Amino acid sequence: MSRWNSCNVLQIVPDASRLWQFDAKGGNFVLAREQKTAAGELLPSRFVGKSWSSLWQPKLNVAWLPPEEVFLRVIELPKSNFEETRSMAELQLEKLSPMPVAQIVWAIHILPSAPPDLQNVVVVIASRIAVEEFLGKLEARGFLADQLEVPMLDQLAATPALGDGAWIYAGMRGQNSALVAWWSGGVLCNLSFIVLPANGGRAKSLREQLAQISWSGELEGWLTAQPKWHLMADAVTAADWENLLRETLNEPVQVMPPIPAAELAAYTARRAATTGNGLLPAEFSDRYREQFRDRLWLHGLYITGIVYVIFVAIYFAATTVLGYKTRAGEHQVAQIAGDYTNVLELKARYEVLKERDQLKYAALDCWKIVAEQLPQSITLQRFVFSSDRLTLSGTAPQEQFNTLLEFNRAMKKVTLNGRLMFNSQGGEDVTPRVAGNNYNWSFTLQLANTEEKTP
Repeated sequence: MSRWNSCNVLQIVPDASRLWQFDAKGGNFVLAREQKTAAGELLPSRFVGKSWSSLWQPKLNVAWLPPEEVFLRVIELPKSNFEETRSMAELQLEKLSPMPVAQIVWAIHILPSAPPDLQNVVVVIASRIAVEEFLGKLEARGFLADQLEVPMLDQLAATPALGDGAWIYAGMRGQNSALVAWWSGGVLCNLSFIVLPANGGRAKSLREQLAQISWSGELEGWLTAQPKWHLMADAVTAADWENLLRETLNEPVQVMPPIPAAELAAYTARRAATTGNGLLPAEFSDRYREQFRDRLWLHGLYITGIVYVIFVAIYFAATTVLGYKTRAGEHQVAQIAGDYTNVLELKARYEVLKERDQLKYAALDCWKIVAEQLPQSITLQRFVFSSDRLTLSGTAPQEQFNTLLEFNRAMKKVTLNGRLMFNSQGGEDVTPRVAGNNYNWSFTLQLANTEEKTP
């Protein structure tokens, strides 16, 4: 029972259906809700359907097979495990079944028994055709059964006999039918269905059928005394059957109310979750399992498709928004492009004018520095100031070569306003050329940046 999270029990009658949903709590099934639906109406899929959540919250769907499709037989077998007991019961199927074995589905239910070495086994038999037709009706209403059960077994288990006698469960197959359970020595000895005519002769028919079962019990040895009679039925059915039994048997009849349907469904849920031995054919169980897996795959693909579509929609929406912003930016750029070009042109002109202004004063400063640093023995013939470069050339006696070099070094070390006037790494060094007793010399100095240019 611990593997199940919930259990649905479905009863279908000609004019309606009832669905009980139980939640597994504390090792038991507790009724959560009860729902009635009209005949042929689809059952609520949120209750009976299975989805991804059923993988970690397993749900058990159980349907009650209509009693008119079921035959019950009681046999006594040596005590053994379930599989061996089922094998022993299978060997007796041809004798027990009212139909050919190939045309039936069957299951067993083991009852508590008094003898320590024997066990009472109820063999449940149903027509395969009837079961398949019933499953088709369930499928049409959206209910895929995990198990098919018979509520009569739970009725027997819920009302154990307190003594020897016959227990009549009236109304099992309609108003004119009943299930008779014969108990002797604490052991269930026989299960029989009684069907009465709808009109006259009901008392006679009941007397004959009960007498036939009694003779059979006497022959088999389990009926050794006059049985006590017990009637279990609702108020309306009990009133009809009690008078009929008193008239037929001329003996007292103890009347008891039946187990409420919801409580009976709870018995079925517990038994189905524990035994897992029902009348559902194996091929239907396999098919339902495959359908469940296929449905999970399809739902997974469907959800993946939806997520993909949402992702694509978000992607295209984002692309559209970004495209709109890009076009808006391009339009804005196009609007200010002329102004921006004019600004750049004005900035370039400003830089040129600024540079010219700086160079104007730089040329005067260079002329002053040369005048101050030029040795008397060296003759300056040419002073060229171009952009940021100062080129000096002239003549000097050959013996004044070192003085010429000192002049070049002194020029590179000159400062103006605390900063070097010339770049010590730039320019060209002294280039002397012999001309008679003199040198024709020249060198170039590169102005150091007095200000950082504005970008």
